[in-house]
Amino acid sequence: IETEKLLAATVTAELERRRAAGSYAGSFKAQFHAYGYEGRAGLPTIFDAAYCYALGATSVALLANGLSGYIASVRNLLAPASEWQCGGVPITSLCVIERRKGKDKPVIRKALVELDGPMSQPFMAFKKIRDARSTPTT
Repeated sequence: IETEKLLAATVTAELERRRAAGSYAGSFKAQFHAYGYEGRAGLPTIFDAAYCYALGATSVALLANGLSGYIASVRNLLAPASEWQCGGVPITSLCVIERRKGKDKPVIRKALVELDGPMSQPFMAFKKIRDARSTPTT
């Protein structure tokens, strides 16, 4: 049995025991996550660490200023980290309405990497430097 499912079953049983005893009236629903690519990925780069730190610090600043409903964003990522521009984007500005299971739902629009066309600038910038940034393999 998978560890997380055993833990969820144990917690569920304990909460049901407490409910029967009258000491618990809440609800509990376990949610599992499979770490596919995340579990197989390599170690983060210095860029990854700096980017995540910037996103985390921006998230804290947004919350500390009462700005819920925003996603932290960092722009100007091709520049040194000292020149990055951090801010927040309203979640609603990223949403579109899609029909899911017969009901209209607001969802965040999929953003695929464009290899050609007007939105391909990030990829083209990466393409120019990728050979210099890669690690040779033998």
